[in-house]
Amino acid sequence: MTRPASTAPLPAPRAAAVAGILFAGLLIAGIGLLRWSVPADPLDAGNWLRTRAGLVVLALHLVPFAGIAFLWFIGVLRDRLGAAEDRFFATVFLGSGLLFLALLFVSAAAAGGLMIAYKAAPGGLLGSPSFTVMRAVMYVAMNVYAVKMAGVFMIVTSTLAIRTGFIRRWIALFGYALAALLLLSIGTFAEILLVFPLWVLLVSVDILIDRRPQPATPTTNG
Repeated sequence: MTRPASTAPLPAPRAAAVAGILFAGLLIAGIGLLRWSVPADPLDAGNWLRTRAGLVVLALHLVPFAGIAFLWFIGVLRDRLGAAEDRFFATVFLGSGLLFLALLFVSAAAAGGLMIAYKAAPGGLLGSPSFTVMRAVMYVAMNVYAVKMAGVFMIVTSTLAIRTGFIRRWIALFGYALAALLLLSIGTFAEILLVFPLWVLLVSVDILIDRRPQPATPTTNG
């Protein structure tokens, strides 16, 4: 059955590109604001709660929208790959992407929890064990575990790209190199997570401007 023209979806490559660009822009802005406002040291004294709370709140509001765009990016890419998607790689692709988002949200939730707790009891939070624990959760979730899941996602996406050709080969190979950087990092470079959205941005721009024939997506006769 032919789909009516009025309900035809946005072509998958362009939809993936738009979602990837939105994700990259929002996450880069959010990480940039957090890095500007919150010291990289997980043992900081918490002065940013007094002086830069507004910037932190703005960054935290960007995170959910970045997550939505990333989910859209994953979904459209999987739809585009269709029958060419291997089950093993599909599982790791989806799992690593979802774990990355979950850890990103955990870090953002910890920051949001500190903001609420500080408003409720400004004098009792700073220097307390609760502040130290939540600050450490923010740091470890973002700079250790989320970074590693981003690296796994990049490896799988690059492998699928080489096998199906949905992006240029050099971008996939570049993805391997950047993924190795993320996987081998030990959290000493606070801005390391920016590597991931910047690579997604590169992939998305390539998809958007590429005019090569794309892998055919199987259709269902109705």
